[in-house]
Amino acid sequence: MKTITGYLSMLLVVLLLPTMACADTLRLGLITPPSHQWTLAAKAFADDLEKSSDGKLKVLIFPSGQLGNEAQMLQQLQTGALDMAFLTAGEMANRRPDFAALFAPYLVNTPEDAMFLLHGETATGMLTELKTLGLVGLGYGMAGFRQIVMRNEVHSVDDLKGKKVRTIPIEPERDFWTKIGAAPTPIPLPGLYDAFANGQVDGMQIDFEGTWNARYLDYAGSVIYSSHMLLPMVGVASGKRWNGLSGADRQLIKSLVGKHLDKVFSIYSDLDQSYLDKIKTSKVPVTKVGREFFGDAVDRWYQEWRVKAPALKALEAEAAAL
Repeated sequence: MKTITGYLSMLLVVLLLPTMACADTLRLGLITPPSHQWTLAAKAFADDLEKSSDGKLKVLIFPSGQLGNEAQMLQQLQTGALDMAFLTAGEMANRRPDFAALFAPYLVNTPEDAMFLLHGETATGMLTELKTLGLVGLGYGMAGFRQIVMRNEVHSVDDLKGKKVRTIPIEPERDFWTKIGAAPTPIPLPGLYDAFANGQVDGMQIDFEGTWNARYLDYAGSVIYSSHMLLPMVGVASGKRWNGLSGADRQLIKSLVGKHLDKVFSIYSDLDQSYLDKIKTSKVPVTKVGREFFGDAVDRWYQEWRVKAPALKALEAEAAAL
């Protein structure tokens, strides 16, 4: 019953969008809560766009999955029911295999390297591919590097075997955790705290920001400081809505989205360390590990995904040159 009610609420919001927004108002959806850096970047973009356009262009922001999950928002973008979104690149990876390469473990080590890689020839070329999905790629952002939070104590990768680990619902992440011997379990982000509290999952792949702000530490027995994977975000616009904008408006929007998404990279340079320091003040032990912690799972992942996602080889070469 709750699922039906939630769906009807989401549908009502979507149906009301045209009446809520005037012709010069863009609607931007996210799954992240208001306090998250992606939502803050969206708000800064909205403020900047309204000011730079002298009030001609405004943005309504719908955080916390108000318009549904990312798959549902992508469908809304394709039909023109939604104008813009900041989506995890995983939603693209489900539809365009090359985007899976962005989830390669230990591809980059710092937010600065991530920014250079995602501004590189291969990654920007992948944005062009989004036209085939009815989308316009506006640029990349990121969340904090992926860490591991578990209910049990973890001393080696063997302590993860058979455990239900929350991931986002994309094949490259599921495959990584399957190769480790864990049971990857997709859970929507808004429901993750309850799922962790009631034992629906044994742990999660998450960043330090989410670990602290969402209070997953309340039920954690260990934090594994691995920084093993990037979580890229893609800023996109509906192709249908984009085609209705003037050339000047398109240029302004793309420029400002790029400006504020670039700031997200620089923010995470300090933010990861800041939240790690906070986590270390808790009673939950933090263990730093490297690539060797996962045994041969990382190498086996690369062997398979170099075939599945042809862009991976080019990204590896660009990352090695950073």
